[in-house]
Amino acid sequence: MFMVKYSVVVPCFNEELTIREIYKRLKNVMDTLDDEYEIIFVNDGSRDDTEKIAKEICKNDKNVKLVSFSRNFGHQVAISAGMDLASGQAIVVIDADLQDPPEIIPEMIKLWKSGYDVVYGKRVKRKGETVFKKATAKIFYRLLKRLTSFDIPVDTGDFRLIDRKVCDILKSLKEKNRFIRGLVSWTGFKQCAVEYVR
Repeated sequence: MFMVKYSVVVPCFNEELTIREIYKRLKNVMDTLDDEYEIIFVNDGSRDDTEKIAKEICKNDKNVKLVSFSRNFGHQVAISAGMDLASGQAIVVIDADLQDPPEIIPEMIKLWKSGYDVVYGKRVKRKGETVFKKATAKIFYRLLKRLTSFDIPVDTGDFRLIDRKVCDILKSLKEKNRFIRGLVSWTGFKQCAVEYVR
């Protein structure tokens, strides 16, 4: 089986307003890398024109694939489906909502090449975020750390790069209700952050 160097998994739910822009930005970034890549859109049962637009993109770009669910199964299931199809040596997960900058992917790749198995995006500042939102996010991470064995870095989401071996371990786990962020942390591989303003 032909292996691409990088797979980019993009879960989508009702993203007709952003899917073209995230594709354009991802393509611009990935084309600078001089390596084979694939972009995998996972349409999680969108009720708008997300699927139609993604099909148009696929028709015009051989590097783009689309998986469409019959209904909304949830964000974590969409990520898992994309990872199941990813053939890259490194897999990047980024949401289609434009809240995370694809432009830091080359920095993530550089850290991966230097020996990190997981490189996650870490928000150092959130534009327009209320004090209440910041406080509830801190409480969430503290509770999560206390109630589980997951040591998830604060102010991180699912935007991350993982090595093929991490992806393969995650795929081998039998959990039906996955929390990818927690499972990636749980695997114990060497990880670091790339900071950015959201």
